[in-house]
Amino acid sequence: MVSLEPNPFRITISSPFLDQKPGTSGLRKSSKQFEQTNYLESFIEAILRILPGTQEGVLVLGGDGRYGNRRAIDVILRMAAAHGLRKVITTVDGILSTPAASHLIRTHKAIGGIILSASHNSGGPDGDFGVKVNGSNGGPASESLTNDIYLCTQKLEEYLIYPAQDISLRNIGKYSIGAMEVEIIDGVEDYILLMQKLFDFDRIKNFINRDFPIVFDALNAVTGPYAKRLFEGSLGAPEGTVRNGIPLEDFGGLHPDPNLTYAKELADLLLNGDLYSFGAACDGDGDRNMILGNGCFVNPSDSLAVLAANSHLVPGYAEGLLGVARSMPTSSAVDVVADELKISCFETPTGWKFFGNLLDSSQITLCGEESFGTGSSHVREKDGLWAVLFWLQIMAEKQCSVADLMKQHWSRFGRHYYSRHDYEAISQEKAFSLYETLESKLPSLAGEFFAGRLVSCADNFLYQDPVDGSITDRQGLRIVLDDGSRLVIRLSGTGTKGATLRLYLERYVSANGDLDQNPQEALSRLIREIDALAEISSRTGMNSPTVIT
Repeated sequence: MVSLEPNPFRITISSPFLDQKPGTSGLRKSSKQFEQTNYLESFIEAILRILPGTQEGVLVLGGDGRYGNRRAIDVILRMAAAHGLRKVITTVDGILSTPAASHLIRTHKAIGGIILSASHNSGGPDGDFGVKVNGSNGGPASESLTNDIYLCTQKLEEYLIYPAQDISLRNIGKYSIGAMEVEIIDGVEDYILLMQKLFDFDRIKNFINRDFPIVFDALNAVTGPYAKRLFEGSLGAPEGTVRNGIPLEDFGGLHPDPNLTYAKELADLLLNGDLYSFGAACDGDGDRNMILGNGCFVNPSDSLAVLAANSHLVPGYAEGLLGVARSMPTSSAVDVVADELKISCFETPTGWKFFGNLLDSSQITLCGEESFGTGSSHVREKDGLWAVLFWLQIMAEKQCSVADLMKQHWSRFGRHYYSRHDYEAISQEKAFSLYETLESKLPSLAGEFFAGRLVSCADNFLYQDPVDGSITDRQGLRIVLDDGSRLVIRLSGTGTKGATLRLYLERYVSANGDLDQNPQEALSRLIREIDALAEISSRTGMNSPTVIT
């Protein structure tokens, strides 16, 4: 162990930290903002003051490799030592996916973790950066904790930090800063071992290497090293199976968001070519996923439903599911599966921390949300590569393609035609005006006809947590029709430039109905009528969404 013995400094902050909103699991801003004097340090100071168990505790630290990652790790290590932590576990080159971080927190019984990522947002000096806080269960920090961190930022006058130290992250090893140990680990191996406990690697390997070629796009983000070790290493896929597999500070100019718009090259390979039978992509920090088959795109809601319906085929879930959960904007496809399996199905607000309570109380095993995120009780985050392996395991057992699996599913459970329309970079004023005007119209809709069906519910979603009884309200505007079709409108807070209006459309067709329509055509009447009701085009000046998934 290399020992470094500096003395900590107290740095005075000239002005309070004012722009972090309470109730979020972290801070996501432009890279330039994080480079402002004392900006990163002020937020880290608040985290280290508020996170329970800091004195003599163990912390997990890493990020997705974007611009600012290495500098932030250096700052956090020196501040953690100044605050009396016993140990910080970080990784070679500081590369650590969000689900892998969750696993490390749980296995090392850490007090929590700091994950450096802005998720699916672009990177680089002109892109975005983020600091995310996870709790001791491995999941996103609770709202009460993040509120306390926010309040702390409002009254900071100084922060503690050791002077600069030369700690290389290039190799596995141990260092010390003051009395604190810094352990640099592989970062990938523990995650691969976890996956081997859940899936039959030999079965998957035999399947994909017997005329079932696969391709994975890491989008120059964090999953590259994991995917190379997993697919080209453990599963024996040919070299080149993993595209864009080296994490880059600006993601090579790519937008690390796994959808049909930003992962277009991958989508073209699967939807317009015949080279591959299966394709997948993950986002910047590795927690989201997109699944594609030859000529077939799987929407995230269907993906969750398929995993639940076929979970008995996967070794780690062969004994059955305790229950399932989905975020409110996610389609109700998994509800139909849960009903047949006779297990509980929970509808929660968007945000993985709501699933965390259900997972920790053993009420659910699988969960998922509309933004390409699925996960299970193996960690307390959504997990992109885990979802890819789950799909490969099912197909290996059924010896079928993605398209065949989807047809089998719809012929059994019916089809929930579903799409998400994102209107990005709208001015805050226009977005909130549109949203508030639509909300004012909801009370008069109940009992009326909309898109040819009776409106059974029109409200702003409210959730009472079945574990702790807490109330979370105003989570999205819902219009539910009597045949199970739904429309949901939310304003997203994940962007840094303006507001994003997200419109979710769902139409249910039973197993004996028309299951082969184009989703946009199947939803066309709902699209027209919600545009008229919410005045989306006229208020935003946008004739079409920025992204359709």
